[in-house]
Amino acid sequence: MPAIAVAGAGGGAVASAAPAPRPAARAWQAWRGLDARLFQILFLGSLLLFGALLRDFALRWEQVALAFAAGLAAQAFWIRALGLRNAGYLSALVTCLGTSILVRADSLWVHPLLAAVAMSSKFAIRIRGKHVFNPANLAVILAIAAVPGAWASPGQWGSDVLIGLWFVCLGVTVTTGAKRLDVAWAFLGAYAALLAARMLILGQPPAVLIHQLSGGALLLFTFFMISDPMTTPNRRAPRLVYAALVAAFAFVWQFLLFETNGPVWGLFLLTPLVPLFDWLWPGAKHAWQGAAPRR
Repeated sequence: MPAIAVAGAGGGAVASAAPAPRPAARAWQAWRGLDARLFQILFLGSLLLFGALLRDFALRWEQVALAFAAGLAAQAFWIRALGLRNAGYLSALVTCLGTSILVRADSLWVHPLLAAVAMSSKFAIRIRGKHVFNPANLAVILAIAAVPGAWASPGQWGSDVLIGLWFVCLGVTVTTGAKRLDVAWAFLGAYAALLAARMLILGQPPAVLIHQLSGGALLLFTFFMISDPMTTPNRRAPRLVYAALVAAFAFVWQFLLFETNGPVWGLFLLTPLVPLFDWLWPGAKHAWQGAAPRR
């Protein structure tokens, strides 16, 4: 609020001090100023704990520990090798959590390998100052396509509507902080529209659509993978187009080709469009709160 001028004793104008923000307003400003990755770590960590305690994830604590050790070690190696600012460890924690949540394996070596490769891709595969692949997405693709004894478990969350709402609420908090709420809702809206059209054509009840949209895996992908601000187009219009294309690919892959993991494959295979869109429609590159220019 601007200062208010009042008449002083000598006739001159004296600027009175603006009232201090209320405690609630200060708390909200401080909350909004926090790095969005802190919310990601808190939320993904709670998901991992929830899955381990209540959903009986087929995941060993040694796999999680090794994933974190390898992911953080890879981050430290590349920072030292390239002479970069000692930062980016929040992103490494997010990647390690995502890999632990999304990937299952029979052995102990898979999770650390995937975490190390995913983190290394951020430094080794870059175009126009941005890393190309979402690290967690790359880890899942490698698990299901290239690593023996590893797989993704899209149905591990179930389709409980309350769990779905929990995903949405906290996902909105994170993507709003990361300024990528538009791409999350664009993807979910386009995918929901395609599913609704399929439901009407096949004469299915609305419960089928609700079931398909309330799955935790889909909402996790929407609010914590495709909405990554470092691997989506810089400009809003290309972001919305990109999200719709990923949704269309996922729908075709899932319901016309009858393959699994449609959103994950769609994001991976359409990722090369991001640097193309950034070249055609340049925009300001996202920077995390307090992060170095290159991570």
